[in-house]
Amino acid sequence: MRLSYESLQKQEEMYRKAGIHIPSYSLEKVRKRTVEHPTWLHFGAGNIFRAFMARLQQRLLEQGEAESGIVVAEAFDEELIDRLYQPFDCLSILVTLKGDGSFDKEVIASVAEGLKPSTDLDTLRRIFRDPGLQMVSMTITEKGYALQDLQGSYLPGIQSDLEAGPSSAHTMMGLLTALLLHRYQNGAAPLAVVSMDNCSHNGEKLSQAIWTIAKEWYERGKVSQDFLTYLQDETQVAFPWTMIDKITPRPAQSVERELEALGLEGMEPLTTQKHTYAAAFVNAEAPEYLVIEDAFPNGRPALEKAGVYFTDREIVNDTERMKVTTCLNPLHTALAVYGCLLDYKTIAEEMQDPDLVRLVRGIGEKEGLKVLKHPGILDPKRFLEEVLTKRLPNPYMPDTPQRIATDTSQKIPVRYGETLKAYASNLSDLHYIPLAIAGWFRYLLGKDDRLETMEVSPDPMLAPLMKALQDVRVGVPESYREQLKPILQNEHLFGINLADTCLGERIEEYFVRMLEGAGAVRKLLQEECVA
Repeated sequence: MRLSYESLQKQEEMYRKAGIHIPSYSLEKVRKRTVEHPTWLHFGAGNIFRAFMARLQQRLLEQGEAESGIVVAEAFDEELIDRLYQPFDCLSILVTLKGDGSFDKEVIASVAEGLKPSTDLDTLRRIFRDPGLQMVSMTITEKGYALQDLQGSYLPGIQSDLEAGPSSAHTMMGLLTALLLHRYQNGAAPLAVVSMDNCSHNGEKLSQAIWTIAKEWYERGKVSQDFLTYLQDETQVAFPWTMIDKITPRPAQSVERELEALGLEGMEPLTTQKHTYAAAFVNAEAPEYLVIEDAFPNGRPALEKAGVYFTDREIVNDTERMKVTTCLNPLHTALAVYGCLLDYKTIAEEMQDPDLVRLVRGIGEKEGLKVLKHPGILDPKRFLEEVLTKRLPNPYMPDTPQRIATDTSQKIPVRYGETLKAYASNLSDLHYIPLAIAGWFRYLLGKDDRLETMEVSPDPMLAPLMKALQDVRVGVPESYREQLKPILQNEHLFGINLADTCLGERIEEYFVRMLEGAGAVRKLLQEECVA
């Protein structure tokens, strides 16, 4: 049995016997209406979209609270559309991994079509012309909003877009700006453009990126002042802030085997040429949170009926800061780098390590919570405790430190930078966060705690960072000659200049101690992570 529209129609009973929930609504009607009258377009066809946004809309469809689904486009890794969406009629299977080892299985059918900008640009333009389009959302990761390198120069792709203009834009931010221009030129209907990425002030980052490109085009004579006015008018184009939280790891072999045992074909995971890991199924944890600023000038789906919180910007910001800077993401990053150094294969295994548990409790409880504002709708202490005792230790979540370690340079400014700024006048009070940062530097050397070569996960800043540290040798502490100083000076990375501060000195000290030889990483954790 292969996942498809046809199998859902002709083999419905087989799905039911396999314990796989199938949609109760008419797939044909939903798809037809979505294509003809799109209301929600999403950029980013990866796992979090299928496990969360697509499922939310499916809930509304099943409740009769929506008539159309979602159109998804993938600008970064178009191979996903070719290998996952088209072969399975845009269907996927969501497997929810519970702490007791049981699986909930559901066919997600709310996605009407999958588009590639390289071949479907006319379709994207048609969607943007449609006055009924209410929301364009995205999950493109933190690096998707970056326009400049650490030196402040435009990235090559962005520079190319600025010079070529709207008609030839190909980066995600350039393409989106060009499509907004197309909407403006064809009726200027209102629209909400919503980042659902896991980063601080995501709406602000998105709007600033769009504004920067539009302004550069204006200065080059490629767009009008009226277009800039359109983008700045929140009654026309809004960029709501959001907080999203749902751990969605790479597809697990155990889940693949489970689905294949039920008779499903084509469930084997794949790796694209751009190193995206995916499958016809997506596995995820049960807990999920999505908080959105209620700023939608052209209306919106009734997502509150699917569990989404709609509130004002301040509460979104406070909730996002709770999660991203204190209660989850900084813990994840610390576990990622130390998990790789200590040769752990899953985050759950790490949560059985007393030293690492003390480390992440210290980051969250002892340092983060002290400077955190209570968001009002979610309690930080309860949220953190759920993370520490239920979510991260879930043994059935196949999340790996290697996955979490991807793009760490893009995560550091958000996950630690806000807390560092809050402690700017009291940096000496921090103990566990500098351990996490020092661990990242030690990780970049590509040697684990046994002094064996380990793979360093992809990162857009990996080359310059490794070059800066190329003369540092594990097992030779004297090879350190203040190579961290230029990195610690970088405010883009840490939010503040850490060089020549007591905290910078502490990070250097921890780093050098981890250079002493085999077992030095473990020794540092045992000495510094005390109850």
